[in-house]
Amino acid sequence: MIRLAIVGAGLMGEDHARIVAQNLPMGKLQVICDMDRSRAQSVADATGAADVSIEPQAVIGRSDVDAVIVASPDFTHAPLTKACIAAGKPVLCEKPLSQSSVECLDVIKTEQSVGKQYVMVGFMRRYDQSYVEMREALTSGRLGRALMMHNFHRNVETPAADFTAAMAITNSAPHEFDVVRHVLGTEFTSVTAHQPRRSDDRVAPVVMVVETEDGQLVTIEINNNAAYGYDVRAELVGEAGSVTMNNVAYTRTDIKLESRTRYDADWRGRYHEAYVRQNREFLRFAETSVFPEIASNAWDGYCASAVAEAGARALTTGTKQTVEIISKPELYDRPKEAAT
Repeated sequence: MIRLAIVGAGLMGEDHARIVAQNLPMGKLQVICDMDRSRAQSVADATGAADVSIEPQAVIGRSDVDAVIVASPDFTHAPLTKACIAAGKPVLCEKPLSQSSVECLDVIKTEQSVGKQYVMVGFMRRYDQSYVEMREALTSGRLGRALMMHNFHRNVETPAADFTAAMAITNSAPHEFDVVRHVLGTEFTSVTAHQPRRSDDRVAPVVMVVETEDGQLVTIEINNNAAYGYDVRAELVGEAGSVTMNNVAYTRTDIKLESRTRYDADWRGRYHEAYVRQNREFLRFAETSVFPEIASNAWDGYCASAVAEAGARALTTGTKQTVEIISKPELYDRPKEAAT
C-alpha cells in the first residue's frame, strides 16, 4: 500500500484524490495539504484521507508519506518537486514542471545529483487511448514514415480575464508539445506562431507551425475561446496513410430535422481514463522504483517548457524561432521507437 500526500486541494488536487479513492486500491490517501485548511478538510472528508495539513514541506518529509502528488499553483511545482527528490519521495507533478526552462533544468540537476529518477510530470495524454493507438500505428510501421501531425485544442472560453495569447502557448499548448514529441519520437527544432483577428477583444486563436529534427511538420491550434465546447483532436499523416482522432461522444440525438452530439465543458470527462492510467502507473513506480515506460519525466517537462518559450518569442516577434535545448542527460535516455 502506497501512502500518498496530495499537495493542492483545488480542482486538480481534488480530482487526483477522487481517482485514488475510487479507482486505485493500491494507494492510501494519507494527507491532503492546502493553504486553505478548510478546503483540504473538505477534500479529505469526501475521499477518506487520513489527515490534512497546510505545510507542504513538512508533509513531504513525513515518515508516513511514501509518495507525493503536486497539484498546487504552477509557481510551486519546481520547488516542491525538488523537495520530494531531496526527501527520496517519488512525485507526480502536474504540468508544468515549470514555465521556466531554467527552473526545469534546476530540477534536472537535482535529480541527476542523486542519480535516480523520482519525477513524473502529469502529461496524461500519453495514456489516452487515442494517442496510444496513434503512436502504435507509427511505431508498428503501418503508416510508413511520419510526415505531418495536425493538432487542435479548443476550450469554451479563457479561464481568466487576464489570459493572454502568450499564455495560450505557455499554459495550454504544453500538452500538445509533449504528446507530439511522444508520438513522433523526435524533438522540435523551430517554431512560428500566428494569430487571426477577432471582431471583439477576446484572445484570438494561436496557430503554430513546428519543425522537427526528423523533418516533419506539426501544426498546433490553440483556441481558448471556441465557444462551442471542449474539443481536442489530432491527425497523424504518414507516407502510407493517416490516423485521425475521433471526437468522443457516447450518443447522438436525431430530432426535428437535426442531428446533434454534445461536447464536454472541460477536459476532466474526456481524459478521466487517462488520469486513472497515469496515476496507476505512478503508484507502481512508487512501489517498484521502475520508471514507467511511457510516462513524462523531468526531461520531458523541460522540453515542453523550452518549446513554449520559443513559441512565445515567435508570437511576439513574428519570426521563426529556434527551439534551444541542451543535450539529453544520460539519466533520461530511452529507446527511440518511432519509425523514421
